[in-house]
Amino acid sequence: LFQQIDEEGRMTFFQKQGQRRMENEFWAFDVTSISSFSSTLNQVKKGRNKEHDRLPQINLALLFGEKSGLPFYYRKLPGNITDVKTVRQLMGEFNVLGYKKVHILLDRGFYSKDNINALYQYHQKFIIGVQLRLKYVTSVLEEERENLKLWTHHHAQFNTYGVCRTIQWDYEQERPYKGDTLKSKRRAYLHLFYNPEKAAKDQTDMNDYLSSLKRDLEENALKDYRLKDYQKYFDIKETPKRGKKIIPKEEVMRKDAKNYGYFALLSNEVKDSFEALSLYRSKDVVEKAFGNLKDRLNFRRMQVSSELSLNGKLFVEFIALIYLSYVKKKMQDANLFEQWTLQGLLDELDTIELFEAPEHGRILGEVTKKQQEIYEALDIPIPSL
Repeated sequence: LFQQIDEEGRMTFFQKQGQRRMENEFWAFDVTSISSFSSTLNQVKKGRNKEHDRLPQINLALLFGEKSGLPFYYRKLPGNITDVKTVRQLMGEFNVLGYKKVHILLDRGFYSKDNINALYQYHQKFIIGVQLRLKYVTSVLEEERENLKLWTHHHAQFNTYGVCRTIQWDYEQERPYKGDTLKSKRRAYLHLFYNPEKAAKDQTDMNDYLSSLKRDLEENALKDYRLKDYQKYFDIKETPKRGKKIIPKEEVMRKDAKNYGYFALLSNEVKDSFEALSLYRSKDVVEKAFGNLKDRLNFRRMQVSSELSLNGKLFVEFIALIYLSYVKKKMQDANLFEQWTLQGLLDELDTIELFEAPEHGRILGEVTKKQQEIYEALDIPIPSL
């Protein structure tokens, strides 16, 4: 069954999906990794696994509608491809699929100068997380650091302070056909935020992290993905008399602590800081979708041994995710999460049976009053023959 689903059919589906998408909707884009025991799949590679699984993996990129709550597009990528390398490829595929005037949400892992240039080049609107250590962000933050804690810049709903500064982006586009690089200035909006609760959490999280780093060093149980941080935050001295001595780099820690609670976003469209923040926070819809894909749809492992089967299974999982996401969105709109979990609601409806009996045709099992109320709340016709 999986092998019968070909690339042409998938692309036709995506093109038709694009025609149904909501106008002016931001799409949240993210990448997750799916581990595999297979040694025959070409794109299964050793890579950076966000869950620190040591198995080889493929990466799965997913686009999710911020208003519709529905997935619109996915792409599988080799397991050794980093997040930052996927954006320009995505822009090219948007063109092929006819996705015009796309608005996209990206977290900090996708930020690079090349990616921002690509978004401008393809005329895509974006909101992206940016690191405070970037030179142009640091410069503006130092100018606005005190203003950020003024009541006039506070938003009660978010309990966050925010300011927006218009900046000029140094745009560059290489033109191989002319053998030169086009350079110009593009307008962008840098949003800076300070959240007191985040400051406290950042402090607590860093304390816990530094304690765990020190414990690893003391026990000589270093973890590969932390190697840079051991060197960043600690000096290690060993002497024959005193043995190993672990010395914290307090100046580095002090520099990090200065920015606890602060964060930044960059956009080429949204001027209002709290509108940008609200949209950016809706990005977690795609992170929750990855959870549904791996846990509810049983896709933590691929469990296939051929490329054709993998491609087909990914497509079937994607279709299942559309159904699951649609039910979740309908539940949210109907305020059903006050009474039900997604799992509980689906389990409740799963008891309705429909079967065929010889000489009697189709027979529908009993639909209880509670089940009827669920269908009515979801605005879905009650099952009938």
